[in-house]
Amino acid sequence: MSQTTTPWYRHLVRDELGVVLVLAVLVLVVGFAHPDFLRPVNLLSTAQSSVYVGLMACGMVFPLAMREVDLSLGGQYALGIVLGAVLIRDGWSPWLALPAILLAATVLGGLNGVITTYLRLPSFIVTLAAALLFRGAALALADGKQISGMPLDHAFFSVLGGELAGVPASVWVLLAATIVLTVVFTRTRFGARVRAVGSNPDAAEFSGLPVARTRIAALALSGFMGGVAAVLGLAFFTAGDPTVGNGYELTAIAACIIGGTPLAGGRGSVPGAMLGNLILTTVAASLVFLQVPINWTTFATGAVILVAVAFDSVLRRTRGRGLFPRSRRSHETHSGPGPDHVPDTERLR
Repeated sequence: MSQTTTPWYRHLVRDELGVVLVLAVLVLVVGFAHPDFLRPVNLLSTAQSSVYVGLMACGMVFPLAMREVDLSLGGQYALGIVLGAVLIRDGWSPWLALPAILLAATVLGGLNGVITTYLRLPSFIVTLAAALLFRGAALALADGKQISGMPLDHAFFSVLGGELAGVPASVWVLLAATIVLTVVFTRTRFGARVRAVGSNPDAAEFSGLPVARTRIAALALSGFMGGVAAVLGLAFFTAGDPTVGNGYELTAIAACIIGGTPLAGGRGSVPGAMLGNLILTTVAASLVFLQVPINWTTFATGAVILVAVAFDSVLRRTRGRGLFPRSRRSHETHSGPGPDHVPDTERLR
């Protein structure tokens, strides 16, 4: 049987196209109303503001693709910043505080996975409780107040909190993380396991896949990305504030959903999550330029989320027929196995 050649125009349409179009239209509309919005300094400031939740959203793709959720990221972010500030205040080199923050965040994320897996509790409940624990620990470490007095002349703050080639260093980190995690999710055995478990957990476990280990690793990775965000937040804000990060985890989940990672699991998009968060950040920035009353800010953000998700959903269905048809094989290759797919255990173990 001859192999069907994929038409060239299909390669122009990816799952992230809808998110890209929404972001482009949003920027152009606001820029048309207020040309100052398109100034490079404002666009870079908006991109920099999107970094912290963007990193969390990229890591959140993995548990969501497994039908899990991590609600502890906001608390982890605050705890990581406070932990780093305390260590630096007590005489640690900022470069040594960096791996300490990442290690602590990864261990705490993995602990969420262990409790979820071996106590058979919903990750929603486990990570919600963990968020309160982490937030409380941050407040206790900081004695309920902001920790300042950082050595601002240290290279840690000037490098990670500064600019590289005219672009904030944190933006470069976000781009690099997006690329690396995209490869991990779509091209590695671990990513294939995540998608397989999310598509059909029972079939994956019956086939002998390490479901428990994969779940723990996915939540540990999510925690690690929260740690990366904390490192960059400490470098930029140069203080340990235990009250930061409220609601970041919900924004990260919204960004993932906007970007094409369904709560049903089985597939996801790391670039889509990053772009989805950029849409939310752009909305927040544009409301200032449009002089929308603060009381309507939350309403406007929610409306944009609904419009973005609806537009992307329509575009996805349109690609399945008509102008941009997608074959079943092409869809499974890009998004992962279908719900009734039994994974190839020899390849994924």
